Amino acid sequence: MNRRPLLRTLLASAAIAAAMALAGCDTDGGLATSGRALAPLSDKMLADIEQKNMSKESPILVRLFKEESELEVWKQDNSGRFELLKSYPICRWSGELGPKIKQGDRQAPEGFYEITPGLMNPNSNYYLAINTGFPNTYDKANGRSGAFLMIHGDCSSAGCYAMTDEQIGEIYALARESFFGGQRAFQIQAYPFRMTPLNMAKHRDSPHMAFWKMIKEGYDHFEVTHHEPKVDVCDKHYVFDAAAPNSPASSLKFSPVAKCPVYEVPKEIATPVREKQQRDDAQVAQLISRGTATVPVRTGTDGGMNQVFLAAVIAHGGTESRIESKSLPGSIPANIRPPGEPTVEPPTGSTMSLASAESRPAPAPRASTQVASAGNLFSGLFSSSDNSAKSSDSSSGGVLDRVSRLVGWHASEPAADAAPAAKAKPSAAKPAQTASASTGAIRPQPQAPAQSVAVKSSASPAPQQPAEAPPTETASNTGLLRGAQATVPAGSFDSRWGAMR
Repeated sequence: MNRRPLLRTLLASAAIAAAMALAGCDTDGGLATSGRALAPLSDKMLADIEQKNMSKESPILVRLFKEESELEVWKQDNSGRFELLKSYPICRWSGELGPKIKQGDRQAPEGFYEITPGLMNPNSNYYLAINTGFPNTYDKANGRSGAFLMIHGDCSSAGCYAMTDEQIGEIYALARESFFGGQRAFQIQAYPFRMTPLNMAKHRDSPHMAFWKMIKEGYDHFEVTHHEPKVDVCDKHYVFDAAAPNSPASSLKFSPVAKCPVYEVPKEIATPVREKQQRDDAQVAQLISRGTATVPVRTGTDGGMNQVFLAAVIAHGGTESRIESKSLPGSIPANIRPPGEPTVEPPTGSTMSLASAESRPAPAPRASTQVASAGNLFSGLFSSSDNSAKSSDSSSGGVLDRVSRLVGWHASEPAADAAPAAKAKPSAAKPAQTASASTGAIRPQPQAPAQSVAVKSSASPAPQQPAEAPPTETASNTGLLRGAQATVPAGSFDSRWGAMR
């Protein structure tokens, strides 16, 4: 009988237990005090996981939808397919529909992002946070800028996806358990809306449509297979589930800005995807012919909030410090500004842009904490098995890397989306391009330049929201947790994200 997996599990559990024991001796705040990053999953969540034929440690995948203000956590079941585990209403996101183009535009990112243990921040000012890793390889290839774009708590956003503290606690724990199960990284798919024919028809006038059609290919791959799509970038566009003709997938070499190599999409994926796209295109054409109205390209309302939260904010009118209700998935600050009032251009000479406004004051920073080592039990337990590292602007700590050294870090978190006031006009985005799912042929599409939205200069700007701070030490963003039995999804990890690291 092989006892090694059991031993690894016991060692990992011992490390967590010891870290929590040490945490109880520290009163300075952060992970050492709260232990929130190590909080166990609820009995209800564990029961839901079991009922859906999943394991606590199986891989996860996250999908985000701006217009619907929803976050979905999918989890791999015992058949190896991803199935929906839970849908969470998003408390707040900022900006308009469309990708993030540059620092200061308040846009929450859209696209495909790889979340490694190093992007998990246990000591966020916003309860807990998961760094999306923006800018990814595609964003960088297209000249897009910004950093520290998060999924976090406290229901306050400046380019982030903000949840309640209770929600992010559960999402964080699900991600943590998947890492303990051996998942090296989980995928975030961020969309402007559910990529249905009706939504594509309604938004057909958007200057972002070329980009949206490109990421819809990845959406369709996941919809028809329920497997995490393999994502690469070449010629400044996304490529999904690319395989080398008559060769191992590892032989493909992708460069974000160079011409795409010759590749093909496996027939078992390409055929159902092509059939879905043909059905969708036919429905879009039919909807347009019936006179389906388009929606405004810009709303001027600065983001969105799920209706369950919006109704609670309107009902309470900001008369309490926090809004709590059995119908809400967590409590939220009562002074959150709902995305209801359109912004307007400032008077002549004003330089105050929307990037300098915020929905509410940021919470007070926590004190820095540092925990002493607890002995050789933790030495290297969660350290990286791969020495490659991400750029410093996308690393924001990581509970798993921190537990390995039993060191808590915290610093004042810089604004996720702060931009110099003098730079009122962002530079034009580089054109997005799409590729054929079966041939890799490139279809260049124009991308309209991003526009700056301003607010009344007579209004007093609320304090800047800080976002997530980089750690004071470099954390690996690619490591498999030592002490964890590897759980490998369909297709090996060696073939996944190889060109993205």
